Amino acid sequence: MINALTIDVEDYYSVFARDRLAIDRPPSDAVVRNTYRLLQMLAERGVHATFFILGEVAAEFPKLPRMIADAGHEIGVHGFSHRQLFRMTPPEFRQEIFDARKRIEDAAGVATAGHRAPAFSIGPDTRWGLDVLAELGFRYDSSVFPFAGKRYGWPGFRGDIHRVELGGGRSIIECPLSTISVLGKTLPVCGGGYLRHLPMWFTHYAMRKIQRSRPAIVYMHPYEIDTEGGPEFFSQALANSPANVQKFHRDQLKKRQTVAGKLESLLSRYKFAPLRDVIETTINM
Repeated sequence: MINALTIDVEDYYSVFARDRLAIDRPPSDAVVRNTYRLLQMLAERGVHATFFILGEVAAEFPKLPRMIADAGHEIGVHGFSHRQLFRMTPPEFRQEIFDARKRIEDAAGVATAGHRAPAFSIGPDTRWGLDVLAELGFRYDSSVFPFAGKRYGWPGFRGDIHRVELGGGRSIIECPLSTISVLGKTLPVCGGGYLRHLPMWFTHYAMRKIQRSRPAIVYMHPYEIDTEGGPEFFSQALANSPANVQKFHRDQLKKRQTVAGKLESLLSRYKFAPLRDVIETTINM
């Protein structure tokens, strides 16, 4: 079974500052440093992945998308400024994605076919996002997390890669994030905080369980391997923020030192490819 490795290229500090500290700053160069480290790890293993890039990252560091594309990886769109769909109207989302796609494609020098919404924010109340993506000519989306989560999720959504029929004769391929069923409960696995916090034996168990019926879709962010300190503005603003914001930040730092080793473990045991290649082996695009 060939699984998909996907990386959401965003800067932790600028996104956190905008969402939690009400500070609008461009992406810091940490996103370049961490993405380059991931590129090196993948090159050593001869593995290619899909990199869903924020438009603001491409705008601030235009050489980065080209570097990723030149290394043989697939380029996808992750929105422009990491705004979740429930914070936008359909016309606003359309403009956001149009602008992000142009910026990313101009920087990378390649066309994009896939999209992932920030914070997996396509769900029952924002399913209109799939219609907008189809109208813009995207061939696939990978934003749906088929479980009932506190911050995101689409309970009951099919867990396999499949074509979703939309209105007006349009359709789009959806590639849901990986979940498994344990004692009748659907659990998210194989990426992000779940990869950080869950023991590696459980992730391997989940990978084997998923691969019995479909490819696994592993996701992560470059910042999850970052154990260095942040920009000065961030530290100062965080120190003056409410206790719950500081706690959220501390939670985001937990077990980051384990992620690089966990990624190496996954790369050594399983086959991975860009999402577009996994789709082609699973469904007729």
